[in-house]
Amino acid sequence: MYNSLGRYVLMAVFLLAALVCMFVVQYELAAVAGLLFVFVIWSHFRHGSVLMASKYFKNNEFEKAKLMLAEVPNPERLSKNRRGYYEFMQGNIALKEENYEKAEYHFQLASRFPVGGKTQKGYVLIHLANLALRRKDREKAEAYTKIAKELAESARSKDIIVKLEKEISKL
Repeated sequence: MYNSLGRYVLMAVFLLAALVCMFVVQYELAAVAGLLFVFVIWSHFRHGSVLMASKYFKNNEFEKAKLMLAEVPNPERLSKNRRGYYEFMQGNIALKEENYEKAEYHFQLASRFPVGGKTQKGYVLIHLANLALRRKDREKAEAYTKIAKELAESARSKDIIVKLEKEISKL
């Protein structure tokens, strides 16, 4: 759970430790330090700063979450679980900024990856249905609502789906 700067510092420490161990002829410790260095690099590309961003996102600190998400060097390299949540947070941040096209793009991507549980996946589809409703696209709104209805577990999501269905019927 580090940001990019923290990971770079860890990489430097492990690399320095490996070099020092090599200098004092402690090859086993140098190998361990080298493995830790490689692990931090792997973690940087597969997990990024998504975990820290989710911490800020849950605390409604959207600017900090946006900064942490911006540190992800290449979202395509994230693990499936991280990528789904990355796209979910990006979509929600775009909604807060009222950038609906960008929000729809990120929610579309989030719907293809595991996001958490059925409830979170249902909320992704609810957002997509709401965005389709905003564009007056009845067909897509109905399709997203139907799938979201199957995934809805909480009373809140079921209430939202009922409201969406009422709005769709007005189209």
